[in-house]
Amino acid sequence: MAYQTVFRRYELKYMLTREQKQMLLQAMAPYMAMDAYGRSTIRNIYFDTDTYRLIRRSVEKPAYKEKLRLRSYAQASHDSTVFVELKKKYDNVVYKRRLPLAESDAMQWTAGIKPCPVQTQISREIDYFMEYYCGLKPTVFLSYEREAFYEKNGGDFRVTFDDRILARQEDVDLTSPAYGQPILEEGMVLMELKCSGGIPMWMTQVLSRERIYKTSFSKYGTAYETMLFPRADWHNAQNEQEKWKDGCSFYRNF
Repeated sequence: MAYQTVFRRYELKYMLTREQKQMLLQAMAPYMAMDAYGRSTIRNIYFDTDTYRLIRRSVEKPAYKEKLRLRSYAQASHDSTVFVELKKKYDNVVYKRRLPLAESDAMQWTAGIKPCPVQTQISREIDYFMEYYCGLKPTVFLSYEREAFYEKNGGDFRVTFDDRILARQEDVDLTSPAYGQPILEEGMVLMELKCSGGIPMWMTQVLSRERIYKTSFSKYGTAYETMLFPRADWHNAQNEQEKWKDGCSFYRNF
């Protein structure tokens, strides 16, 4: 199966009630259809340093931020296809590179046990990322129920609805069931609009009429602030910059 591996788009987020979601589904019906994944339970493993260097940087809302994760669209087996994803955001534009691999190959590669079984520009970018951020390891398992829709007329506009967003730090494995601590308020749904250009006029009119406004929400960021932050070892966090300089000085020369 051919997979899209390179993305460049805007991703706009909105927090909805379940009633607002149903209203939007009705408004979308003439224009949108459910995509090939339909309703799926997406599983993600986010990578970070011992002191959460990547997510601490991200929650400061810098102009540029980046993250590394593994993703599957169902509970994986060791030979299932999963995606190693490098996601970057600059000036409100999201750039994503992803590589489809067997789950066992993806885990061994990101753990540093063996090299990536395929050599591409994307694998080299991910290798550099892992070398630059020394000591990356699986940090958080994050899952959610997603309904995804695509534009019927062949455009690239997409709409997703995510609920039952759960996070945990134990059993960080794509082959395990989806469970964990809820990080979304009960009864709320996260909607994302994804497009390379402008939002279609019909959707803009619906959002304006219903007074639904864009919000800022990061799943991993929210998991960090509600679940990880209270457990963080801030003594290590304060020393992390010096550790990073000592361990990664080679890469500053690039």
